[in-house]
Amino acid sequence: MSVTVGFIGLGIMGAPMALNLLRGGYPLWVHDRRAEAAAPLAAAGARVCSSAEEAARPADVVFLMVADTAEVEEAVLGPAGVVAGAKPGTAVVVTTTTSPEASRRLADTLASRGVELLDAPVSGSEADAAAGSLTVMAGGRPEGFARVKPLLERLGSVVHVGPAGSGQLAKGCNQIVATLALEGVAEAFAFARQNGVDPVKVREALLGGFAASAVLAAQGERMLAEDFRPGFKARLHGEELGLVLETARRAGFALPGSALAAQHINALAGGAGGELDSSALIRVIERMNSRAKKGEEQ
Repeated sequence: MSVTVGFIGLGIMGAPMALNLLRGGYPLWVHDRRAEAAAPLAAAGARVCSSAEEAARPADVVFLMVADTAEVEEAVLGPAGVVAGAKPGTAVVVTTTTSPEASRRLADTLASRGVELLDAPVSGSEADAAAGSLTVMAGGRPEGFARVKPLLERLGSVVHVGPAGSGQLAKGCNQIVATLALEGVAEAFAFARQNGVDPVKVREALLGGFAASAVLAAQGERMLAEDFRPGFKARLHGEELGLVLETARRAGFALPGSALAAQHINALAGGAGGELDSSALIRVIERMNSRAKKGEEQ
């Protein structure tokens, strides 16, 4: 039986994700607040809708990739939102990063209306979204996950982590590891350069040893090339770390490394760097050390 898909949010990540679903043979109804964002999908054969409600009406599964929790709730529960058009039994897959608490609340609200929610945030870049090689962390009922798994596999590798909210918690864990790795790479390169050693050669050496990582490979290359065109904007990175730290605060759990790295990301985002890729964090580290050195000279 053919599965009809609705897709809400056609930005940097959403558009290539939606295209991969369309290329997988799924009839696709799409909506974005910016009409021009839907043009590539329309050219590929998707039906463009004027609201989330319209996109949800024929759909068996509705995906959302919008900016944040507030936009998710508006797109789902608003007057022209998904629930206004969704039939009982529809599955709503939220790939936007939100807090675990928000996902659980939304899951309960939708369940009372006969609609199932799966939180399935993703990790990866725009290039990964286009290649269908994202990492998808899913939370929700096992039965619901089994139903949408073939669609999620069009987006990348998929792991069912646990009940509703678990996908978002796993994404938070991903951000902890990735951010601390980013901080480490930025500090290592700045440290090498400050001491007269070529960070290009340092990166080459580290990639062959225990310090090797995807962050060192990809974000390290960006740092050395000073290519800070946004793959993951510093502003959004800061917002996602804020969700992690708020979840930890509610649980009375200390994340000292993440809290420090968040300050550095926010220092980047709070200046002129909010729209830059978060690999521009190296500028914050170098600026801190430049000021410290000037202080010593005085």
